[in-house]
Amino acid sequence: MQLLASLFLPTYPDPPGPKAASNAVAVARQLDATLDAAVINVDIPDVSNALSGFLLDLPAKIREIEAASRNRGKALLEAAAAEASRCNVTLTRQQLKAQPALMGEAAAAEARYFDLCMVDWSPDNDAARMTAEAIVFSSGRPALILPDAKDIGVLGHVVIAWDGSRVAARAVADARPFLERASAISIVTVTDEKTLPSQDIGERLAQGLGARGFRAKAVSIQTGKAEIGIALQEHALKIGGSLLVMGGWGHSRLRDFVLGGATEGILSDLRLPVLMSH
Repeated sequence: MQLLASLFLPTYPDPPGPKAASNAVAVARQLDATLDAAVINVDIPDVSNALSGFLLDLPAKIREIEAASRNRGKALLEAAAAEASRCNVTLTRQQLKAQPALMGEAAAAEARYFDLCMVDWSPDNDAARMTAEAIVFSSGRPALILPDAKDIGVLGHVVIAWDGSRVAARAVADARPFLERASAISIVTVTDEKTLPSQDIGERLAQGLGARGFRAKAVSIQTGKAEIGIALQEHALKIGGSLLVMGGWGHSRLRDFVLGGATEGILSDLRLPVLMSH
């Protein structure tokens, strides 16, 4: 059965970076997946009345903003189509629209129809953050968060952040397409951040993966003075990791996401692709 992957491209207030399409196509090609590129254009409610129209010309400003959003979306879809054609990846395209505060929810609802959901990530892009958090915590599907500052090559060395939790187990299961194609699998457990179920949880996961035909090596690290999200990424990069797999801690309260320490640390300073599941 062919994997169905999606790429979500919010266009307001800022569009994704220029590498969004090429990176998503590269991942889809590695996984032999069909890719759906979905732009999310802004739909601003009509707030016009006689006074606002007379003083501020709000209806005209709204039309201008929505037109700019649609134009950015059209350009993003054209770039995705060109890259997919170049790399011989099957691509479908769609245009969604949502109010500014609901763009993440629109992405999460559509994400439920796919096996893997990708989001281009920039720490200064509020739309990207909203979309990523909503997919991770509201869609029920795994989110692959791609840093926009670099070209994504082959995601061959998979590094699993393992603490024995439910969300970590979910992430490992969701990472199976990458594990099946991995050149190396490393399991890293942080021992000085919180109480763990036991001292050998990394080795137990390695044994379980081995029984399924995946060779994995387990190590333990300490954060020292670094935040856990930074420590995990630094270790992954130190050992040549190209993909970090982890569970996403957090919950949503009226569309404001309250994130766990590791999740917040990853999203505040993303240094490599991260597959996050909740």
